[in-house]
Amino acid sequence: MDGVPESHTGWTFVTNHARVLAVIADNHSARIRDIAAHCRLTERAVQKIISDLEQDGYLSHVREGRTNTYRIEPGKVLRHPAEAGLTVASLLSLLVQDEADRKPLPDSRRHTPA
Repeated sequence: MDGVPESHTGWTFVTNHARVLAVIADNHSARIRDIAAHCRLTERAVQKIISDLEQDGYLSHVREGRTNTYRIEPGKVLRHPAEAGLTVASLLSLLVQDEADRKPLPDSRRHTPA
């Protein structure tokens, strides 16, 4: 997918923050470019979302050469009062599909869950 992704009109069930987090859960070293393409967002939007997630402690990263490796905080509780007590891990268990059903990311450095 080149350039700015197609826009989407109307509402969706899942926020862009949750989509970005789910892609990172699938591949802890995903590039911003690949996350953006997968989520149909701009790279700038993904950078902002990652910054939001890091500022609130849901995500952190370590720089390894030219690559970022992300770490998700699975025990962190979701922000909205309606989801009081639900963790990031519970959200991701709903969003992360079986690898056989998911279209692979272009990056060959995919994370394989243990």
